[in-house]
This record gives sequence, structure tokens and C-alpha cells, in this order.
Amino acid sequence: MARIAVIGAGMGAMAAAARLAVAGHRVVVYERTETYGGAVRRFERDGFRFDTGPGLLTLPAVYRDLFVKTGKEPLEDCVELVQVDPSSRHVFADGTEVSLPNASRAGVVAALDEALGAGAGERWGDFLVRAREAWDRTRRPLLEEPLWPNWQVLAEKEPYPAVPHKRLLRTRRARTLTEIAYWELRDDRLEALLVSHALAYGLSPWTAPASAAVLPYMEHAFGTWYVRGGMRELARAVYERCHERRVEFVFGAEVTRIVEKDGRAAGVQLADGTVADADHVVADVHPARLRALTDRPLDDEGDVRADPGEAPPSRFTLLLALRGGREPGAVHRTVVHPAAPESEWDFLASPGGDVPPPPTVTVLRPDDPALAPGNEHESVVASAVVSSEAPWEDEGTVRRYTDLLLEAAERAIPGLRERLLWHEAHVPGDIEDQTGAPSGAVPAPALAAGRGRFLHPANTTRLPGLYRVGGWSHPGGGLAHAGMSGALVAGLIVEGPGFRGSQ
Repeated sequence: MARIAVIGAGMGAMAAAARLAVAGHRVVVYERTETYGGAVRRFERDGFRFDTGPGLLTLPAVYRDLFVKTGKEPLEDCVELVQVDPSSRHVFADGTEVSLPNASRAGVVAALDEALGAGAGERWGDFLVRAREAWDRTRRPLLEEPLWPNWQVLAEKEPYPAVPHKRLLRTRRARTLTEIAYWELRDDRLEALLVSHALAYGLSPWTAPASAAVLPYMEHAFGTWYVRGGMRELARAVYERCHERRVEFVFGAEVTRIVEKDGRAAGVQLADGTVADADHVVADVHPARLRALTDRPLDDEGDVRADPGEAPPSRFTLLLALRGGREPGAVHRTVVHPAAPESEWDFLASPGGDVPPPPTVTVLRPDDPALAPGNEHESVVASAVVSSEAPWEDEGTVRRYTDLLLEAAERAIPGLRERLLWHEAHVPGDIEDQTGAPSGAVPAPALAAGRGRFLHPANTTRLPGLYRVGGWSHPGGGLAHAGMSGALVAGLIVEGPGFRGSQ
């Protein structure tokens, strides 16, 4: 039985902890805040409850597998999973609206043809076929296996297939999402639909590789899911599963140093000077914080995965308490697209000091009585990707973004202003407090191509006995990907460096 010290109680950390405990190891989790879940948090006021982190789940099989491998109770016995249908409603700048069925290619094609005109659905359907090819080429190395030592192979080759071009009588391979939109979709609204999946993770469509096509494909193929009571209930279920497997949690315990002995990680030192010995250390923290915990370089020199040189975006979230219940036919998720999307992309890349343009806004309206004080009220969350480098300590910045999100939310919710009881803004600094990520940066899923800038550091490090888990390590950000990282780290520790992922 090995002693495992886990730094942080995020979703990836807890997924690894539960699996390691089942394998017979003694696992202790040290969390600097007073609760678990990382960014998967809940805000409560006046009987209203809001998810302040992820609001929906794709690939629920990741957590189903976690619960199957760590106990007798399956995931559905611990939380109520609901498939959201329609998957999303999109409100475009020209007033066009379309609701897309969940996990139905034929339904999506028909809905797009009806809303956007004949041919739009077929173009989107053909795109999904090519996106599936990219998914099939990258699924195993990017999600199911530890990152290859020769990861440059993933960085150099674009898995999104080339498309025949009738005029040029040759094929043409898109390198970025915008090239897919311009060459293959040929409709501003389809372009907005495609780009919204990348923006949701803070990826700029100017630079995101064409392989980011797997993001809408994942949602299309595996569906969009919600957890009754809010996504915080998923974090609670994983935390309780850890407890059942005898994982020990120490809250309010900030790790200040990784202890080394004989050239390997041998434990952690806490802020109060306490040293906890361990045979392995698993860190669910931002790379900058991890570097501060040890003087040893953890990656090879010039490894672009370890330091992309860019400050990842963050999120601005507006919590809305509304009087009156949901109207009949209300959709769980509405995406409101701005009139000048290119201005939003440019502003995210270089925020400067100008007034921000209207962003793409996601409005979540769960049909969940647990989130409001009675059927006569409604709990709503509106959010947008924002620059983590903007002056969020300035009240004017917060006020401007609040106005922008309210304006967009009005297009999604009839009579919003008249129904609004109060609102609460959560800025990137709140995410930093919860996760420790500088400026509240939010990680994106790992993607192939793009010269490796969209990959994440491997779960192993150059310091033997030290492992990385969670959104800032392979295979990247998002609830599903965090759960996958936990499975990979547990496999590497239990089976050793020869572990090659699930079969």
C-alpha cells in the first residue's frame, strides 16, 4: 500500500483519489480552500441556487466509468442525470432562431434547413461527418492514453480531413476553425454556431486548429446532460464516493512545497510547516503554481505544451434571480450571438482599454425546482468568455459587462427586466479564489495540430513520483476531460510507466 498525497480537491483530483483508494492505496487530499470541487461551485441567496462553474456535461460515460470502477452504486443511483432536449437554442444577430435536437443528426439537419434555408442543414451535416473523422483519429491519443513521448506527432498533423474544391479541382485542408466556416459552411449563422463551441472554452477561432471540430461533434454524438439540483451535485457525488473509499480530506491546508528525497517526490509541506510523507504526489493545480512548489524543471526545455505563452481567457458570470416561473416551451440553454463576432474575437486576443464589444452569451435556464424558492421564481445563469487580463477590480468594467450580458439575456428571456429581482456578478477573480489559477484562467480541452500549443503537459513529470491531474494537464479542461485525467494518473501509479490507457 503506497501513500498518496493529492494537492487540490478539483474534479480530476477526486477522480484519481477514488480510483487509487480502491486500488488499496492510502490517499490524503490537501485542499487550500474550505470545500471540494474546484470550479464546480454553487452560490446561494434568498432561496435561489446557481451553478457558478460548468452548467452542463458531455460524455457522462467518463463519470459512469468512475462510479463502476470505484463501488457498487452506479452514477445514476447517486445523481439524477437528465438529457437536455433541445440541446441548445441559438439566437442570431439577424433575428433568426433555431433549436437543435439533442444527439440527432437528422433532426439537426432538418431544423437548420427550416430556420436558415435549404442546404444549410446538409452543409452542417457534412461537416459533422468530417468532424467525426477527426474525432476517430484523435480520440485515443488525446483522451484515453497518457500523452505520447513523441507528442510532436500530434502537434504537426491536422486530423481534420481535406475537402474537395470543385473550382480548383483539388482538395483543400482547413487549418483553423474560421477556414472551415468560410470554405465549408458558407453562412454567417453556421459560422457563429461552429465558433460558439470553441468560444465556450476560451478558444479564438482565428487560431484554434481545425481539429477543434471535435468539440461540436462530441456534443452532437454523446448528447448534452444536466444533473438535477445543479452540477454541484456531481461534485458532491464524487466527493462522497471518495469518502466511501476512505480517502482523507484536509481542508484549509495550503501546500507550499513538494518534498524531495533521493531524487523523487517524497511528500508535501504545508503552510504551517507540517510535512506529510508520501510515496507519490498528485497535483491538481495551475502550472505556475506547480512550478512554485519545486525548484526542479518538470518538462523538457522548449516544450511548448508547458508554457503556451498566452494568458488563457476566463469567464464572467451573471446570476439572475427572477420572479415568475419559466414560460411554456422555455429552452434550457440559449446561445445569443453578437452582430460583430470578429470584434469579440479580436478583443479577447488584445483586450486593451477600449469598451468591450458585445460577446457571445450563454443563458442557462434549468427546469429544476431545486434551484428556486418555489415555482413562482426562476434561477438563471448568463455567462461569457472574457479576457483574464482585463481590469476586473474596476467597477466600471464589471458594470459594462453586466449591461452587455443583461442585454443579451433579454433576447433569450421574455420580459427579463420586469422579472429581475436581483443579480450577482462573478468575475475572473472569483474563479482564481476557487481554483488558484492566476487571473481566473480557464483551461480548454487538448487539441491536435496547432504546433502543440493546444496540448497540455503530460500527467507524468521529470520529477519521479510527481504527477499532474485536472484541467491544466493532459487531456485538458472540461468536466469530462478532468475525469479522464484522473483515470490516467491512477493507471500510471497503479500499473507503472507501461500503462497505456483503457483498452
